Amino acid sequence: MDQPVHRALGLTDDEAASIDRILGRHPNYLELAMYSVMWSEHCSYKSSRLHLRRLPTEAPWVLVGPGEGAGVIDAGDGIAVALRIESHNHPSAVEPYQGAATGVGGIIRDLFSMGARPVAVMDPLRFGPLDDPRSRWILEGVVSGISGYGNSVGVPNVGGELVFDACYTGNPLVNVLCLGVMPKDRLVLARATGVGNLAVLLGSSTGRDGIGGVSVLASAGFGDAEAEAAKRPSVQVGDPFEEKRLIEACLQLLDEGLAVGVQDLGGAGLTCATSETASRGGMGMDVYVSEVARREPGMEPFEVMTSESQERMLAIVEPGNLDRVLEVARQWEVRASVVGTVTAGGSLRILERPDGEVLADIPAASLHEDAPLYDRPQAEPARPTPADAAADDPANLPAPGDCGPDLLALLADPAWAYRQYDHQLFLNTVEAPGADAAVLRLGGPGLPRTGRGLALSTDGNHRWCAIDPKLGTAMVVAESALNVACAGAKPAALVNCLNFGNPEHPEVMWQLSQSIDGMGEACRSLGIPVIGGNVSLYNESHGRDIDPTPIVGVLGLIDHLERRPPSPILIDDGRLLLLGETESVLGGSRWAVDINGRRGGTLPALDLETHGRLLDLVRLLANDGVAAGLHDVSEGGLAVTLTEMALRSGVGFRVAGIANHAELFSESPSRAVVCAEPDAAQAIFRQAQAAGVPAAFLGGTGGDRLVVDGLVDLSLADAERAWRDTIPDALAAGTAN
Repeated sequence: MDQPVHRALGLTDDEAASIDRILGRHPNYLELAMYSVMWSEHCSYKSSRLHLRRLPTEAPWVLVGPGEGAGVIDAGDGIAVALRIESHNHPSAVEPYQGAATGVGGIIRDLFSMGARPVAVMDPLRFGPLDDPRSRWILEGVVSGISGYGNSVGVPNVGGELVFDACYTGNPLVNVLCLGVMPKDRLVLARATGVGNLAVLLGSSTGRDGIGGVSVLASAGFGDAEAEAAKRPSVQVGDPFEEKRLIEACLQLLDEGLAVGVQDLGGAGLTCATSETASRGGMGMDVYVSEVARREPGMEPFEVMTSESQERMLAIVEPGNLDRVLEVARQWEVRASVVGTVTAGGSLRILERPDGEVLADIPAASLHEDAPLYDRPQAEPARPTPADAAADDPANLPAPGDCGPDLLALLADPAWAYRQYDHQLFLNTVEAPGADAAVLRLGGPGLPRTGRGLALSTDGNHRWCAIDPKLGTAMVVAESALNVACAGAKPAALVNCLNFGNPEHPEVMWQLSQSIDGMGEACRSLGIPVIGGNVSLYNESHGRDIDPTPIVGVLGLIDHLERRPPSPILIDDGRLLLLGETESVLGGSRWAVDINGRRGGTLPALDLETHGRLLDLVRLLANDGVAAGLHDVSEGGLAVTLTEMALRSGVGFRVAGIANHAELFSESPSRAVVCAEPDAAQAIFRQAQAAGVPAAFLGGTGGDRLVVDGLVDLSLADAERAWRDTIPDALAAGTAN
């Protein structure tokens, strides 16, 4: 027996009844399709909106907070900075190249729709293990898609993450962050105002690729290969060269004051762009499907209205400016057509042609403002039995006789991915991928050279959050803030991408709610407003939810970019200091999970007041030039932190005073390693004491060996080989190290 139409479109019986009440009648198929995409999890945030309200979103420097195309802050000197993060997880699992490529394209449009020129992209990525053939296929396709689109459209990729874990087998996480800059007075919001103003569709023609798109894919997990293949028509196809022309055309329209409002056509396509611009402006709109350029014959109105074909923008234009708008579009070889008219009364009407039959008539606001809001049941996951908890607790593991092999197994250089990306476009990149944070000059085309800078970091840690989503998320925020502080920046804003499993599982909703509380607590304590974000749910494969994976991107401002910030390096005959205290706790560490398969235990403590003092100290050290090398301590603990510094500089080290493997591999927060000349190291030690930050000398640098007395003695060459070859060898041979 066939299921009802509304269920086939992903709407529940209660949601269908709500639509009947809103309209005062049963909807036709086109209207039902429009509600189905707008009320999807991806577009409506119906399972998460209730919880997201608990995040701090305001600060004097915040110009635009959550709910718009991007968050925007006032960076001073007449410059505004826009920041956005999105996910393209499900499309990338189905068609990795186009899924990732269109993720880049979509987030770039989010920024220039507000008047910002995109100047940097970062990509936090997560895949299944490299010994899984499908995970390797997805990895290679995703990285190729990001490079193929980003390099072609001309936006540098300045960093990100590359993580492998069995929980992402079949359901990768492809998150993309974009940063843009603009003159503050060019900022425009997605508003349709003024009765009689025109809706002009700019960019590519509309096709059947992407019908339903992320709004469909993001509301279901993954199972067998045949079912996934059937989803491929829902994945959009990108054209970066069209996007480049669209960027220049839209920015010129905004520079000339020719657009009242602009919105990109992302999730839910024309339905989203027309309904949201109209309702945000308190208006209605008539939309003419006959005027929408199509690349395929015989497209039905519901296909035109829900297609997520890429490289399209909707501009609201006064009739007197239309000729100039069309002229600018021709100049940039961008297709442009009038597809609608702003009306009074708040109704979104879809017509066959300007004087034709009315195909749909819906209150514009009802498509998003009246979307369902669920307070889904929550339940803390069942606690393991004492015996199972003890068996999964890394504290009960015996100490390794030699920590060297375990250290080598934790090394993997993500440069295999970075080498495929261009990070120097615009020549604004000061710190290349691989450091704690990317650093860019604050300025750009049409903007003043300020002598100031921006620092940007993306971070996440599913291992921490699987044990304790609240504390784990707070630790992720703390780590990302410390990364930008290591670049000499004061954290100014945060965006998040909350990647979780099926919200219909009470345990997943508990994880999401706890994670949001941890993020809110850390952001309030550290004074970092949340200016935007994205929620990606239904991340599951074969019935198994991924580990909770909140990703945060932190933007920091550097007041005086007089010199390149200290990199994570060592110098010959230097002294090593540890700022902060080590807690000998291994719960959630890479050593526990990746090396020993122990996912239990407890997390180390996080003192946010102490962390704030460390941020201030590290920022001063990065800016005053006394630190030759600086690196935060996070994944892999002191062992990986020191080794990364050695590998980036070709200089060895010898340290003492690390008591055991737990201190060596602990990932306790609020720590950084400093390398400095001997006299400078003494001064830094005194500065830390005055700032109330614990500090201790670890040892010295030089030579070609990595020595931790009593625990590790490796040659720099062996470490470099493991670091450099792990990912390429696994891809070539089909096995993971």
